[in-house]
Amino acid sequence: MSKSASASGAFAAVTALFFGWGFITSLVDPLVAAVKSIFSLSNVEAQLSAFAFFIAYALTSLPASLLVARLRQVRAIIMALALMASGCIVILLASNLARYEGVLLGLFIIATGITILQVAANPLAAALGTLERRHFRLTLAQAFNSLGTVLGPLVGASLLLRGLEAAPGEALSAGARRDALSSIDSAFLLIAVLIALLGIFIWAMRRRIETAAPPAAPGLSITMTIRTALASRWAMLGAAAIFLYVGAEVSIGTQMALFLHAPDIWNIPLQQAGYFVTLYWLGAMIGRFAGAGLMISFPASRLLAIATATAALLCVTVFLVGGGIGGYAALAVGLCNSIAFPAIFTLTLERSSAGDEATSGLLCTAIVGGALAVAADRGCWCLFLPGFPLSGTGGACHRLCQLAALPAPAGRRWRQSHHRRDIGHSLHPCLPRRADRARRHLRHKRGSRMGGLVDRDQPARGADATVDRDVARGRRLAE
Repeated sequence: MSKSASASGAFAAVTALFFGWGFITSLVDPLVAAVKSIFSLSNVEAQLSAFAFFIAYALTSLPASLLVARLRQVRAIIMALALMASGCIVILLASNLARYEGVLLGLFIIATGITILQVAANPLAAALGTLERRHFRLTLAQAFNSLGTVLGPLVGASLLLRGLEAAPGEALSAGARRDALSSIDSAFLLIAVLIALLGIFIWAMRRRIETAAPPAAPGLSITMTIRTALASRWAMLGAAAIFLYVGAEVSIGTQMALFLHAPDIWNIPLQQAGYFVTLYWLGAMIGRFAGAGLMISFPASRLLAIATATAALLCVTVFLVGGGIGGYAALAVGLCNSIAFPAIFTLTLERSSAGDEATSGLLCTAIVGGALAVAADRGCWCLFLPGFPLSGTGGACHRLCQLAALPAPAGRRWRQSHHRRDIGHSLHPCLPRRADRARRHLRHKRGSRMGGLVDRDQPARGADATVDRDVARGRRLAE
C-alpha cells in the first residue's frame, strides 16, 4: 500500500471518529436535561452541568497533552473513549440514586474524555497527508463532527427521549419518575455501547493510523510542557483566539432562543424559537463543509479573517438594527463561525514554536471560555439589554479573533515531526549559545597554556566533549 493511500485511509478513520463522537455527545445534552427532571434544582444548580462540562478543559487539557505524547494518538483515543463510557455509567448510577453530585461527576468524566480526544485527534487529522491540505483536512473532519451533532438529536430523540418531557425542577409523580429512570437507564447504556463500538473500530484501524501519523515527540514533564507552550507567542495568541471564539459561540448559542423570543425581535413562542436555534448549528455545519472546499484554493488565514470580520459586522447589525433583521443576522453568525475553530487550530500548530502536543493542550485549555460565557451570560442577560451577548460580547470576540489570522513570520513552516528540532532549543533557548561560548573559552584557555601554538579555529581535544556532556546534564536537569 502506498504512503498516500495509507494516509488517506487513516484520515478516513479519524474523520469517522469525529462524526461518531459528535453524534454520541449530542445525545448527552438532552439526556442530562432529562436527568434534571427527576431533581428539584435551582437555576444555579441547573447551570452547574454546563460549567462542569467546560471546566474539564481547563483542568485536564495540559495533562492530556502529556498522555498523548506518552501513549501516542491511538491509545490515548481509546483511553478517552473508555472515560466517556465510564462517565455515562456514573450518570446512570447517580440518577438512580438521586444524587445530582454524581451526575456532575459523570459529566466531568465525559468531558475529560472529550478533552483527550480533542488534544489527540485535532493535530492528528491535520497531519495525515500533505502539508498543503492540512487546513482542509481538519476543517473537513470538524464538518463531519458538526454533521454528527445535527443528526444525533434527530435520530435519538424519538428512540431515547420518549416520555422525558418534564422540565427541570418540576415535581414528578412516583410512576412518572420510575418511567423516566427506565428511559434514562436504557439511553445511557446504549450510548456506552456506541462508544465501545467506536473504540473497537479505532483499535482495528490502529496500524494504519500509527503508520501514517507523524513521529512521536520526546516526552516532557508537565512543568516543561507548560513552559514551552507559554513561551511561544503564537501558541498564546492562538489560545486567546480559541478562548474568545468559544466564549462568543457559547454566548450566542445558549441565548439564541431567548433572544428570538424577545418582544422587540421576533416575539415568537419560546418552543418555536428553540427550533430556529437548529438553523444556527445547521449553518455552522454547512459553513464547515463549504470552508473545507474553499481552503483547497484560498489561504486559511485569509478565509478566517473574512469570516470573523463578517461575524463581527453581523453582531453590530444585531445591536444597531434589531427586530426581524437582527434575528436573521444573529442566525447567520453560525455560518461565519463555522471555520473559526479548525482554522485557528491549524494556523497555531503551524506557527507555534512549542510541540504539537503542548500547543494542542494549551488550545484545548482555552475552551474554558465556554464555561465563563455560561456564567457571564446569566449576568449579562439580567443587567443589560437582551441583545448584549449577541452584539457586545460577540462582536468584540470575533473582532479580536482576527488576530489569529495575521500572516505568519517569514521562514516559519509547518512541522509534522519534532525530531527536526534540536531538543536543546525546546528545553532552553539559551543552551546552544551557552555551549558555543563555553567552547570558545576552553579553546582560548588551552591555547594560552600552550604558548599560543594551538590553532584557535580548531576545537581543542576534549573541549567539545566536555561541553556537550555538561549541556546534556543541564538538559536532564531541566526535564
